[in-house]
Amino acid sequence: MTPPDDGPWGPARADAPAPAATQYPCAACGAAVSYRPGETVLHCPFCGSDTPIPDVDDIARREAVREHDFHAALERGVLDAEMETTQVVHCDSCGATVEFDPAEHARECPFCATPLVADSAADRHIKPQAVLPFAIDGDEARRAVARWRASLWFAPNGLKRYARERGRLSGVYTPYWTFDAQTETAYAGERGDAHSVRTRGPDGKPRLMTQIRWRRASGRVRRAFDDVLVLGATSLPRAYTDALAPWDLSQLKPYARDWLAGFRAEAYTVGLREAFGVARGVMDAQIRADVRAAIGGHQQRIHRLDTRVSDVTFKHVLLPVYVGAYRYRDRAYRVVVNGRTGAVRGERPWSAWKIALAALAALALAAAVLAIDQSGGFR
Repeated sequence: MTPPDDGPWGPARADAPAPAATQYPCAACGAAVSYRPGETVLHCPFCGSDTPIPDVDDIARREAVREHDFHAALERGVLDAEMETTQVVHCDSCGATVEFDPAEHARECPFCATPLVADSAADRHIKPQAVLPFAIDGDEARRAVARWRASLWFAPNGLKRYARERGRLSGVYTPYWTFDAQTETAYAGERGDAHSVRTRGPDGKPRLMTQIRWRRASGRVRRAFDDVLVLGATSLPRAYTDALAPWDLSQLKPYARDWLAGFRAEAYTVGLREAFGVARGVMDAQIRADVRAAIGGHQQRIHRLDTRVSDVTFKHVLLPVYVGAYRYRDRAYRVVVNGRTGAVRGERPWSAWKIALAALAALALAAAVLAIDQSGGFR
């Protein structure tokens, strides 16, 4: 019997003391340094010196993308995965669990802009295998968000200024699971081919009608899934994070906390079993599309699908996301930016009176067109 998803591969737990926060002192002046997006250095904002991030060997690179056996992980627990403990703060508003430096006092959730008053706690979880470093900096991300805001229709007056003054943008490494699998699906259904039939209408005049001729169809389709991405947290809407794809996973780096310097990291709260359930939904949708393509014709009916899934493997990785959150009229609105490409997705308020005015204008235009037509103006 498969154990419940509450072991080491389930949601992260706070069951061990946290080590001291990782420090990144500048070799020249001793100030805190941070990772510079798009490069392989830790930069000091005070004296301007750069410290190269150490390169890794081929063994470490292979380990960063090594797949773990899914079923063995559920049955045996930790396997050979490494664990780490970090200091985190949990947001009761959106459910995010985000790393914070113990020295920080003023805290605000980067996902929903809610003030965080709870003390930080230790969180023991599976160490990510790999990280996709930020490739664009905060200024580039802010410019991308500004372009997105400028494109919004029917936004309330003053929103752009309000969001610019109140909104904040934070770089957060977001947890993801990736899944590989081999699938073979036996299907049964019907293929519909359209053909034209000449007939006569009520007025007796000949006309062509399209009819569908159905016939049975069955067969098998196979597909190998590679790196099906599943968000490992519930703090952001999956519709927005999914829309940030594609991710250049070929550029994954072996996990090292150097890449996290100056950024926050979110701990996963979606366990391995739950994440695979989401991945199966993605796979099933693709399989249905494959079956429809295999059936062919103009229309398809699917009556039965019998899918065998094998060789399921997974990885745990961190992907770079800039998160903007601001509160407008007592509601939180969030914007997310792909930290590699600058793609933007987000939530926005709507102006009811602008929409009403637009609707009235459309009605007035339609009425004017109808009046002109009735008066013979278009004849």
